[in-house]
Amino acid sequence: MKKNTIKCLSGLCLLMAFQANAAWLEVTGKAPILESDSTARINALEDATYQAMLYSGADIASFNHIRPYLATEKEEYQFSGNSIRHVMVLKQNKKSGNMYVTARIDVYPSANSCHKNQYKKGILLGEFDLISPQHASMGSIYQIGDDFTSLLQRQIQRKSQSFVVSGVTQVPIRPGQPTVMTMLAEDNDAQYIVNGQITDLTSTLDQKFIKDDQVNRQFAATLQVIDGKTGDILFQNNYREIAEWPFAKTSQVDTKSARFWQSTYGQAVQRITRNMMLDLETALSCRTSLPEVINVHNNTVQINAGRIHGVNRGDQLQLWHSAGFIDPMGIARNRMVQTDITLTVERIYEKSTELSVDQANLANSIQPGDLLTKQIDR
Repeated sequence: MKKNTIKCLSGLCLLMAFQANAAWLEVTGKAPILESDSTARINALEDATYQAMLYSGADIASFNHIRPYLATEKEEYQFSGNSIRHVMVLKQNKKSGNMYVTARIDVYPSANSCHKNQYKKGILLGEFDLISPQHASMGSIYQIGDDFTSLLQRQIQRKSQSFVVSGVTQVPIRPGQPTVMTMLAEDNDAQYIVNGQITDLTSTLDQKFIKDDQVNRQFAATLQVIDGKTGDILFQNNYREIAEWPFAKTSQVDTKSARFWQSTYGQAVQRITRNMMLDLETALSCRTSLPEVINVHNNTVQINAGRIHGVNRGDQLQLWHSAGFIDPMGIARNRMVQTDITLTVERIYEKSTELSVDQANLANSIQPGDLLTKQIDR
């Protein structure tokens, strides 16, 4: 058994050991104490479990399946059918307003996880707008929507196993106009469009007899995911956190500063972006990634997926012809027909790839707009 010491971002991974295809980690998770010790314990244990999955290469899409069970206060948790098999709480303590939970976590990463068998799928992010700008008056955090969008973008780019951000658009996202949405996605090489709104930034005063009064502030947001191929809404969810607002009521707070993001409130907002990213993983990671043909020249085909999507030299892909049509009601119906044509990756660029057609006599039948799927070795 080999042991390694590693360092995590929001907690401390004290010890990591590998044996066969399994790993166990002793991890310390951290969470601010606000509502109660039990809530802080849950958040800290979730943090430790998430860090363990991330660093061991386990499928983080399965994290949401075990979160409800971690809400029960126990010393040990057993799971089956998941990358996490066993969680044992070793100790917990409070310090400087934070809860620290140290746990031993047994992880069994699977080679058949969706993110290991698929290319990363492109996401176009829309700006998160403030529903009620007057909610931002305390602290003058009127730019929080732009900064939240940038934070979610970094969360996906750095932590997501299944997605890459193709771009951020200021074009209004209107699910009621599916044709416009598909054109917008196509222009940005995005398989999905993701956006939302910040719905609540109100505050409440927690009056105390001994200490100074504490201001608690809400952060609530919505999230929706649109299929870039059809314009359909695939996923919607609401998120809410409440945390201490540690700044003076009359101060102007810079939401781009480390002081803001390292505060209790800033950490709560970061937790929402993490939960959004995890929900995307859970809902969409096993959907097939669909690189598109963008150019054909003789026996060479170029597609709109490259190094950032996880394409490797020698990969083999299956071609699907686009056979969409307009029905008698004037509604566009997408339809893909699988072919016997396979292609092999020859040259990889940052966001595109050149492939050779294995059946050279069939190359003339390939057209821009055709889709491909990665062939999986069995």
